[in-house]
Amino acid sequence: MPMKKEQVVVGIDIGGTNTVFGIVNRIGRILAEDSLVTTHYDEPEVFVAALYEKIMLTQARVGKPVEILGYGIGAPMGNINKGTIEYPADLPWKGIIPLAQIFSRHTSLPVLVTNDANAAAVGEMIYGGAKGMKNFVVITLGTGLGSGFVVDGKLVYGHDGFAGEIGHTVIRPGQSNRDCGCGRKGCLETYVSATGLKRTVLKILADKLEKSELRSYSFDELDSRKVYEAALRGDPIALEAFEHTGAMLGFKLADVVAHTNPEAIFLFGGLALAKELIFEPAKEHMEKNLLHIYRDKVKLLPSELSTQNAAVLGASSLIWSDAEKMR
Repeated sequence: MPMKKEQVVVGIDIGGTNTVFGIVNRIGRILAEDSLVTTHYDEPEVFVAALYEKIMLTQARVGKPVEILGYGIGAPMGNINKGTIEYPADLPWKGIIPLAQIFSRHTSLPVLVTNDANAAAVGEMIYGGAKGMKNFVVITLGTGLGSGFVVDGKLVYGHDGFAGEIGHTVIRPGQSNRDCGCGRKGCLETYVSATGLKRTVLKILADKLEKSELRSYSFDELDSRKVYEAALRGDPIALEAFEHTGAMLGFKLADVVAHTNPEAIFLFGGLALAKELIFEPAKEHMEKNLLHIYRDKVKLLPSELSTQNAAVLGASSLIWSDAEKMR
């Protein structure tokens, strides 16, 4: 008698640098996972073909028969209403990418696309620190800055699927000239992200003569990890860059609290792993800029899911949720 196949879904997190995916069962266990480098593919059609092929190879590594029910995808500027990625600032492709349509050339199964931060928020709500919470925000700090808002237990998509893009709100209108990949100037993610931290370091190095180990790196060699490691060793330029980044984040989080009155704000992604270097200035400047009725009420917390798995689990839950509705 043939072994019964376990039902699974594929959760995919498309990031500005890497794309991570996992084969996930109904209880949120990732049975197998892998990744590929997003920036290696100049055309979305070639990217999807390579991704699908790697998913099939990974499925074969599960070690038991599985039945894939669909593909949930989290991506910057993902639109769940249309299955598209629209004008992403941090991906190698421009314009409107009909991702679900491209994926459908390889499979007849459901393909759902949403914002990567929305996917992370769902993952936090189902499997992480937001269990039982009805009102919270997830901020993803990677190559760019994403945000997912849950209000009264529901993910907020807005009129056409793009609610909550605080990474592309301007931090200092008329005062900041940092170019953003979206085509505007002064967006929050040009300051608060792994790439934003690097830009801040370079600006401080240019403005000051203070000694710093970061001066020994070329532009291409310097990255957020090297800044973090230097900060742990007490490097003054690295510490100042983290303080500045946290202050910018805290200032904007005060606005977020006023808009949605969350119980908690979760920081997720590579930059959040800097822990107190980012959390302490962010909390200080959030509280300093809050209206008094909100002060000392909002928790600023690290994600309780691993950096790699949260968005994958969140993306996979899109398909599980859709399957439940079809019952």
